[in-house]
Amino acid sequence: MSATSVQPPRDDQPGTPGDGTATLAEIARAAGVSAPTVSKVLNGRGDVAPATRSRVEDLLRRHGYQRRRGSVQPAPLIDLVFHELDSSWAMEVIRGVENVARQESLNVVLSESAGRLSPGQTWVDGVLARRPTGVILVLSGLDPAQRAQLTSRDIPFVVMDPAGDPGEDVPAIGATNWQGGLAATRHLLELGHRRIGVIAGPGGMMCSRARIDGYRAALETAGVDYDPDLVRSGDFHHEAGYAVGLELLRPADRPTAVFTGNDLQALGLYEAARELGLRIPEDVSVVGFDDLPLARWISPPLTTVRQPLNEMAEAAARLVLDLSRGKQPSTLRVDLATRLVERASSARPRAAGRPAAGA
Repeated sequence: MSATSVQPPRDDQPGTPGDGTATLAEIARAAGVSAPTVSKVLNGRGDVAPATRSRVEDLLRRHGYQRRRGSVQPAPLIDLVFHELDSSWAMEVIRGVENVARQESLNVVLSESAGRLSPGQTWVDGVLARRPTGVILVLSGLDPAQRAQLTSRDIPFVVMDPAGDPGEDVPAIGATNWQGGLAATRHLLELGHRRIGVIAGPGGMMCSRARIDGYRAALETAGVDYDPDLVRSGDFHHEAGYAVGLELLRPADRPTAVFTGNDLQALGLYEAARELGLRIPEDVSVVGFDDLPLARWISPPLTTVRQPLNEMAEAAARLVLDLSRGKQPSTLRVDLATRLVERASSARPRAAGRPAAGA
């Protein structure tokens, strides 16, 4: 019989489902295949029939199988996967992971999930075949089946800036997004602004929701009513900042200040203001979020909330390496501090009676 031949599953089941005690041989018997076939599935080999692979994966997942640490030497790689890989934001993260990888004589493999909140099965298959030292997922996550696949192969993973709730048992590195949104809005309030617009990020992302929550908390503390007409959602790209910026700034009762969910949307807002004949900060103050290198060089230099992207990426890389060495962290969730960086794009609002855009 060949390694991929299928036999009827047997009644004898390996161990107790979920207790993690099942052996490779027991999984093979329960699946009705040979031990080498289970080994091929574990190693991401392609020469296994889809139905057989699915049955083996299901048994591995149901019985919590986990390869014994040290039984297979991992490749000297860190798999780094992004929700999207098309901005200077991503470059800051890559630099942070590379800093640690270089010190540890590891290479970095880059992937993109094409905007999906979890990477596809093709990516998972590639990871299983590469057997990296660890995986870092940025603004994305793993579905339960994918988590089970990596866990069964003893491939540790860390989520950086998780898009959704990664779960209490998933190691995650983030930033104090709520505090950042609070600080940005409080800064504008202290300058005297009361009509403060927002261009948020995608509503499905935790970081975006936390920044908006911080904005609302600052307004409430200052006794300023929350006005949903001043709030727009973007997608963290320049184009959204421009399009939504035109919506916010065209009306005669436009906001005197805008807090954008990231620096790239702030750049789009700059262009919208220029097109409408508005000056920053004389006609509208702008505060961003991230403090990308470009924030210092645009005109006027952008007031923004610094998100420590390099440090977050380095922390994620060190954490995944510790996990690969069997070290258990004291806490699975770490949020690094954000801070406001004041530059020239924010100032006190002009007196009432300013002309409307285009007047």
